[in-house]
Amino acid sequence: MNLKDWIGRSETVSDIATATPYAALSATFDRPAERPPVGTPLPGLWHWLYFLPLHRQSEIGPDGHAKRGGFLPPVPLPRRMWAGSQFTFHKPLHIGDAMTRTSTIHDVTEKSGRTGPLVFVKVRHEIRREGEADIALTEFHDIVYREAAKPDDVAPPPKAAPASATWEKKWVPDDVLLFRYSALTFNGHRIHYDRKYVTEVEGYPGLVVHGPMVATLLLDLLRHQLPDAELASYEFRAVRPVFDINHFFVCGEPQPDGKTFRLWAKDHEGWLTMEATAVIK
Repeated sequence: MNLKDWIGRSETVSDIATATPYAALSATFDRPAERPPVGTPLPGLWHWLYFLPLHRQSEIGPDGHAKRGGFLPPVPLPRRMWAGSQFTFHKPLHIGDAMTRTSTIHDVTEKSGRTGPLVFVKVRHEIRREGEADIALTEFHDIVYREAAKPDDVAPPPKAAPASATWEKKWVPDDVLLFRYSALTFNGHRIHYDRKYVTEVEGYPGLVVHGPMVATLLLDLLRHQLPDAELASYEFRAVRPVFDINHFFVCGEPQPDGKTFRLWAKDHEGWLTMEATAVIK
């Protein structure tokens, strides 16, 4: 089996940006939860509330993800994680918009890492408002597959987060927060809600906080500071897992050009867990 044969495969799905998921995520982030009127712009990354993967129950694998194969290549490695993403915001999306998303396998790369074989899959998503030829949002999604944890695995050395931040917000994750985010994004991955599975099978010390949720909270921090700013681009890279057994922080600071913002997340000990860059128009 040559995994590179999947490069170029694509699928297109449609959805409507309805108000209830927007209000529900606002409530989950402890913000006012009124259903927004038609025409309200979607905040950055809130398009993840739509185009949800609707796999039948019989298609779900033991980890809660869909069984391998189909659109994504059937990578024969058990652990799958969201490594990072890059976005270009061409036009705003709004509540009430009918949308289409075309997803294409952009690249598949096999490597050998410190703990064994790794497979990186990069997916390109293009979102358009229905009936429009121009792209509203381009997203590249980086997925990494790796072997199961082994007892003698040694964690990579942590990297210290920046010592100071212009903005900082503390988050205390718990089972309910992670469950609500999983439900909103229809994410069945058991590492986020099944403590027995995540500790005994995957070998983590606690429930894993969703990388996409942390990436969204970083942009939410920026949006709180600059509510009228319009995003031009955003990218993030997961550095270290965050677990529900301790609090974490989302942080940010503007750069000298006034349009670029350095954002990062750190754990309770000050270790860097995610780094990101946002650029506004």
